[in-house]
Amino acid sequence: MPGGRLTQQERQQIALGLADGLPYAEIARRLDRPTSTITREVMRNGGPTAYRADLAHLATERRAHRRRQAAPRSGQRTPEPHGRDAEAVRAYEETLTTVFMASGMPKMMSRVLVCLYTTDEGSLTAAELVQRLQVSPASISKAITFLESQGLVRRERDERRRERYVVGDDVWYQSMIASARSLTQVVEVSRQGIGVLGPGTPAAKRLENVARFLDFVQESTIRAAEQAREVLHTRSEAARDDTPARP
Repeated sequence: MPGGRLTQQERQQIALGLADGLPYAEIARRLDRPTSTITREVMRNGGPTAYRADLAHLATERRAHRRRQAAPRSGQRTPEPHGRDAEAVRAYEETLTTVFMASGMPKMMSRVLVCLYTTDEGSLTAAELVQRLQVSPASISKAITFLESQGLVRRERDERRRERYVVGDDVWYQSMIASARSLTQVVEVSRQGIGVLGPGTPAAKRLENVARFLDFVQESTIRAAEQAREVLHTRSEAARDDTPARP
């Protein structure tokens, strides 16, 4: 029944669906569940190629047990600002984490990025991330190092000299530029291979095509990102509607 926790039988149906090559949406339709529920279930339990119903069910039971044990120590989560529904926020954070994971980002890095994105300030300290995610400082440090290398997070010092991890409005612009520029070395090395393998040979032609393709993608990506950057600094219609009219 939709809305409740997945049963072991449903997990077995998910495993069978994955084995048959069914898309998440079709598996969700057969189980009368939201597609996001199936996507989240699979991605948090090994992905489509490694998902096992018995292990997934056991992992879920263990997570629930750990949450019950941690509740008295950690207390309740800080109430959500602006009257937000805390359960809806948690469910959305889980869904967004799953989406980031499906794009290839590791789980802990995805969780940290979602935490930063869903705070109004757009920044948190290491201690705040540890408290929110209930993980070790080492896990946070590793995740931040990865996200920073991808241009998705930057470090700043606040007025108390504490290091804060920040996601700015242009974080995706910076990440796209960094990703596009990372192709430069691939293009250069591919073209070096042409001389080694002999111009005009099938292998050299293949490398030349790869270099030309990546060169075009790199230039197009940077050009598109530059043109679209102003969107990140343009107020949406919703924001305008929320602005009180001047007397």
